[in-house]
Amino acid sequence: MHDEKIQGSAYVQGSAIPGSSARKFYIESYGCAMNFADSEIVASILGGSGFIATADFREADIVLINTCSIREKAEQTIRSRLHIFRQAKRLNSGMLIGVLGCMAERLKAKLLEEEKLVDLVVGPDGYRTLPVLIEAAEEGQKSVNVLLSREETYADISPVRINSNGVNAFVSIMRGCNNMCSFCVVPFTRGRERSRDAGSVIRECSGLFEEGYREVTLLGQNVDSYHWYSEKGGDVTFAMLLEQVACISPELRVRFSTSHPKDITDEVLFVIDGHENICNYVHLPVQSGSNRILQLMNRTYTREWYLARIRRIREIVPDCGISSDIISGFCTETEDDHQETLSLMQEARFDMSYMYFYSERPGTLAARRYADDIPETEKKRRLDEIVKFQNRMSRSSNLKDIGSISKVLIEGDSKKSAAAWMGRNDQNKVVVFTKQGNSLGKGDYALVRIEHSTGATLIGEAISKA
Repeated sequence: MHDEKIQGSAYVQGSAIPGSSARKFYIESYGCAMNFADSEIVASILGGSGFIATADFREADIVLINTCSIREKAEQTIRSRLHIFRQAKRLNSGMLIGVLGCMAERLKAKLLEEEKLVDLVVGPDGYRTLPVLIEAAEEGQKSVNVLLSREETYADISPVRINSNGVNAFVSIMRGCNNMCSFCVVPFTRGRERSRDAGSVIRECSGLFEEGYREVTLLGQNVDSYHWYSEKGGDVTFAMLLEQVACISPELRVRFSTSHPKDITDEVLFVIDGHENICNYVHLPVQSGSNRILQLMNRTYTREWYLARIRRIREIVPDCGISSDIISGFCTETEDDHQETLSLMQEARFDMSYMYFYSERPGTLAARRYADDIPETEKKRRLDEIVKFQNRMSRSSNLKDIGSISKVLIEGDSKKSAAAWMGRNDQNKVVVFTKQGNSLGKGDYALVRIEHSTGATLIGEAISKA
C-alpha cells in the first residue's frame, strides 16, 4: 500500500447487551486498506479489554478516528470530524476522543495541546497500549504513544472484521516501508519494513475461509518485498506466501496490494498464472511517465523499466488487469513531463487508475528538498487531462469485455438496486447483473455473460453458478 487512496470512512457496528454497563467504543477509518485493517486490530484489542462496539459515536465512551496523512484533503476531512466529535463531548462529558494512525506522530502536540481536540494520540505501532492509555486519559492525563517499532506486526491478534460483508477480508502480511519516495509520508508514519510470520498469515486466511469468507486481499506497503525466515521453515518470499494462501482452497479467491515496479518478480507472475483462484490483477503504481520526475520522486526505476514490467506481466498473465497511481503537478513538472505521463498511459493501457494532483506533505523529502512550484490551477488542469484520458481507456477496456463470460464473486446487492447483484471479476472489474431467474446468493461464484458496460461497470446476465 505504498500509494494510498482515500476510501471513505467505516465504523464498527454493534450494540450493547441490554442492561450491560460495559464501556462502548466507536471507530472511524480513513485512507488506505491498511488503515481499515488496523482498525480491525484495534477493535480486537479493545474487545479483549471489555469494550463493546457502538454504531453511534454520541453514546460512546471512547471515540477513535484512524487517520490518513497522505494528502491534505484527508487531513481536512479528519479535522472536520474531530470538531463534530468535540461537540458531542460537550453533551457527554465522560467521552474520550483519540486519534490513531498516520496523523498521530506529526500532529500530536497540535491536536493535544494547541487545539485541544483529542485526549489521546496513538501511532500505528502503539495499539497494544490502548487500554492503558485510555485509563490514563480517564484520569485526566494526555496520553501519547507514537513510538515506531522494528518488530511489531500484530501477528498474534485476530482482527474483528469491521462492517464486513462476510465475503471479502483484508489480511495484513507486513508493515512499514523501506522505500523513501520523496513525496510519501509512509516511512515516517509507519516505520521500517517488517514482514509477518508466514504461518500466522496462513492460519488467518484459513480461518477466514472456514468462517465463510471467499476472498482475501494480502496487504502491504510493498508486498513484493515480503520476506520471512524461520529456522524451521527457512525463507518464505512473497511468491511462496501467495502460493500457500492460494492452496488453502480453490474456492478462496486471492488478491494482493500493492506492488512496486522495481520489486515485482517473474516468480510472482508465474504463481498468479498457475493458480486459477489468484486474481489476474496487478496494481502497479507509476506516479509519472517522465524519467526526470521519477528521479526527483526517488522511485528508483525508469519509464523504460516500468513499461518492460508491464509487457512482462502481459506475457506471463495474458488477460491480467492492470491499474496504477498517477500524480500530476509534482515539483518542477513541465508540460513536456506531463505529456510523457500521458504517452506512458497510452502505452501501458491501464484498465483503471487512482489519480491525484501533488499535495506537499510536511516532513517528506520533497518538502525539504524541492519547492512546490506548480500552481494549483495548473495541477488541476493536468489532472483533468489525465482523468479524461484514463476514462477513455477504461471505457475501451470495458467494451472489449462485451460478449465475454466472467466469473464473478457476488459481494452483495448493487448500490443502485436491490434487484441486482454486484461483484467483481478476475480483473477486479465491478460486474452488476439481475437476480431474476437465478438462485445465486452472496458469496457464490457466478458465470456472467457481459452484455454492455458503463465507464466503470460491466453489466450482464448470469448464466449459471460457477
